[in-house]
Amino acid sequence: MVPVALLVWLIAESAGYILLARYLFDTTWAGAGVVALGGLLGVRAVIVAVTWSYARAYPSPAPRLSIVAWLRMLVGEYLAFLMGFVVVMPFERLWMAPDRLRPSARPLILVHGYGCSRGVWWWLRARLEAAGHTVASVSLYPPYTSIGKLVPQLRQRIEEVCRETGAEQVVLIAHSMGGLVCRSYLARHGVQRVERLVTIASPHVGTELARIGIGQNAREMEPGSLWLRDLATEAVPVPTISIRTPHDNYVMPQDNQRLPDAIDVELAGIGHLAVLYSRRTAAELIAACR
Repeated sequence: MVPVALLVWLIAESAGYILLARYLFDTTWAGAGVVALGGLLGVRAVIVAVTWSYARAYPSPAPRLSIVAWLRMLVGEYLAFLMGFVVVMPFERLWMAPDRLRPSARPLILVHGYGCSRGVWWWLRARLEAAGHTVASVSLYPPYTSIGKLVPQLRQRIEEVCRETGAEQVVLIAHSMGGLVCRSYLARHGVQRVERLVTIASPHVGTELARIGIGQNAREMEPGSLWLRDLATEAVPVPTISIRTPHDNYVMPQDNQRLPDAIDVELAGIGHLAVLYSRRTAAELIAACR
């Protein structure tokens, strides 16, 4: 659903820029194409800038970065946004082949976050498979429903992966909102099928950015929401690692990624989406899944 919606949006947006340039400003077709490309890149630069504005407005204490490291982080996050929402997810079938499931004692299941699909994992999935892991993924939909309504889809995928690999348990690896989906699954269904949980930049205590998000899941991720308060009463019943970035531009205050009783792993100088394209993240995941 998300890949199709993104592709349709890209086509419609590009067509709008081209028509505007061609018929309102009387440009050539080549010039209209340049305008369309500039519009696509510019709008997404504004979106990323808004996230960093919120990050500066609701900061947690974080290691100080040099100007070079800070600029590298901003550029890396912008490129990650373009890669995910312009290049990969709209054309997911070209980037993400079906999961290659084989007999495994402990397969990994990758769970994406808000407004995304399994395509966000294309880079990390390749690294995890190269390390010898059997890796599955899941696309949860619709994208803006209640987090709790996504849990049955995750449960179904867990059961499918266990059946196809012969495993008794899986390791859940989740990015952003996906960590909340996994915690909700564990609260409902227990530990029978899950050996451990690894969350990456998950808003365990919510995020201020959710206040401008759309959908019921955005309301549930607002700090202090009833949904989060209810979830907080349920201790995570499996060994858990929380990989977080103190410079996150989607989860703020950034310390809201911390989860009591979880092993805390800090990756400084990296943004919320860029963490999915980081060699440091890959190394931490491979170490966590040994």
